Amino acid sequence: MWMNFLLRTYAWLVLLDNNGLINKLLEAVGIGGVQFLYNSGAVVLGMVYNFLPFMVLPIYSVLIKMNGSYIEAAKDLGATPRQVFSKVIFPLSLPGVVSGITMVFVPAITTFAISRLLGGSQFMLYGDLIENNFIYVNDWHFGSALSIILMVLVLISMAVMRKFEGKDDEIRLW
Repeated sequence: MWMNFLLRTYAWLVLLDNNGLINKLLEAVGIGGVQFLYNSGAVVLGMVYNFLPFMVLPIYSVLIKMNGSYIEAAKDLGATPRQVFSKVIFPLSLPGVVSGITMVFVPAITTFAISRLLGGSQFMLYGDLIENNFIYVNDWHFGSALSIILMVLVLISMAVMRKFEGKDDEIRLW
């Protein structure tokens, strides 16, 4: 997470290449080479790998502050492990889940480097569309309109996050 996401993406580029480490291992085992790069799976892998910490850390920070006596009380009252999770742990972790969704949504919707490097310009994400309109098409008006739509989407997601944020909770983002 503290390493530049471009370096992490380039690392996947080296690993998933036709002459990369993973294909070399597959050839050594006798499976043969597989085309890992320039498909939707590579883009999804790169995005999950780059953005997973932004989802895990808010959830972890909420769960670490959770009072363990709630779980003990639920078990003492006869709750199954599934009920403990669905009735106690998950509702108490929702602020972290919502915060994580917002923290992942914003960079995931604006990224264009991951799809360009791992997808080989075959996949058009919203960030790619904005970049193409500014740099290649030279249509600054449409690129600006797309950017404003993106800003509105981000503001709406922040408003939704604020809506889920409790007034008197001690586990809050802000």
